[in-house]
Formats: sequence, structure tokens, C-alpha cells
Amino acid sequence: MSADHPVCITRPAAQAEVLIDALARVGIVAISQPLLAIESLPQIPAPVRSRVLALDEYQHIIFVSLNAVHFGMELINDYWPQLPQGLHWYSVGSATAAALEDFGVEVTFPPRQMSSEGLLQMHALQSVTGDNVLIVRGEGGRTTLRETLLARGARVDDLPCYRRTCPVYTPGSFLAALEKSAVRLLVITSSEGLVNLLALLSPEETTNLQLRTLLVSSERVAEQAAEAGFKDVRIARNASDAAIVDAVLQWQKDMGER
Repeated sequence: MSADHPVCITRPAAQAEVLIDALARVGIVAISQPLLAIESLPQIPAPVRSRVLALDEYQHIIFVSLNAVHFGMELINDYWPQLPQGLHWYSVGSATAAALEDFGVEVTFPPRQMSSEGLLQMHALQSVTGDNVLIVRGEGGRTTLRETLLARGARVDDLPCYRRTCPVYTPGSFLAALEKSAVRLLVITSSEGLVNLLALLSPEETTNLQLRTLLVSSERVAEQAAEAGFKDVRIARNASDAAIVDAVLQWQKDMGER
């Protein structure tokens, strides 16, 4: 793709940099326009701290994102400089697993469908009746993991350790940046990012943006994008950097750019 038509990455700034570098290695120019910002929690409530103190009482520890590893392991290490033995550690994808492995733990993750749904299909989480499960996550967000594991008979606690917010843009500036760079493809890898995008735009701007291609990482986000009026929505095989790079390359070929 010509540098005249870069790809727009909407992940939080730090994560966007990694993906932009991966795209650059295959000759794809990308810009960062974050639709999510990540913040640490100013104070961890006492009930949450008590879950960390009782870490050795859980059988399953699930991390839902790279941010969960960054903020969650920082919190855990404050109380457990040596991690308890016998825990089963899980992540929703390969990048999150790699970050966890840096802490010396063996991690299970779904090899293809890197999502909560993919994790819930794994054999290790099918029979959890009476087991204690800790989900390390941000504030709010989806509850699919919690609800499904509760329905399977597990006792489930959350460990919220960060929050997601919508970055501040002056009116009209988000779309103006896309138009200035002649962006035709936006990468959005979460439903929350899509919600924030729509909240930033006026109805006229939304109509304008709907003419561009969205690349998303799941059927669920694709359905939400279609409901919001986007006509050209592509789906990567998952949210990993490798899957996004492959999907952008395929889009280029389909557009006759490569």
C-alpha cells in the first residue's frame, strides 16, 4: 500500500506501537488514533486486595488482556514475590500468554479463537464445579467468562486492576486526522473501541466514515459494526498482531494494492 493511504490503528497507544511496527516490517504504513486509553486504578479496594492475598486458594487464574497482565501481575507481585504453586494460568491469546510466561508460569490459551468464547471451549475449563476462579481484568467490560463459569458450578471472583476510558478529541478532529492521512482502512479490535468511535462522531461524520473499510477481530464486533451502518467490514482470524497483519495484506491484495 502506498504511504498515501496508511492504515489507522485504534488500539491504546502502547499496544498500537507494537502493531504499527509489525505492519512496517511488511511494508505497510500505519498511524495511531487510539479509541481506548488505559489507566491504573487510583486505589485498590480492600475486598480486591483480599483476593490477591488469597491467591493460593484459587485453582484457575484467567487474564483477559495484556493490560490485565501488566497491572494485575504488578499487584500480585506486591503480595506474592514468589508465586504459589499448583495454580492453572490462562490467557485469551498468545500475546497475553507470552507476557505471563515472562513471570515464570505455564499458560493455557486457545490457539485459534483468541477470545473469551475460545477460552471457554477449552477442556480444562469444562468441569469446574466447586473450583475457585479468579478473572484478572479491567473495570466493566464483558461478563461472558464470569457468567458461563458460574453456570458451570465454579466460584468466580474478579480482580479489576485498570480502567478503560475514551481518549479526548476535539469535535471533528478524529475524522479530520483520517482525511488528512487519506486513511481507507481502520483496525478496531474491541466492541468498546467501536462504541467510542461512534460516540466521537457527529451523524454527518458517521456517514462519511461508513464509506471506509473496518477490520475487526471477531464476528461479534463485525455484527455491531454492520448494525452501526458500516458496509465494508472485514474480520481477522483473531486479535493477534500476526492475524491483523495477514488480514491487512489480504485486503491490499483484494484492492489491487499488492
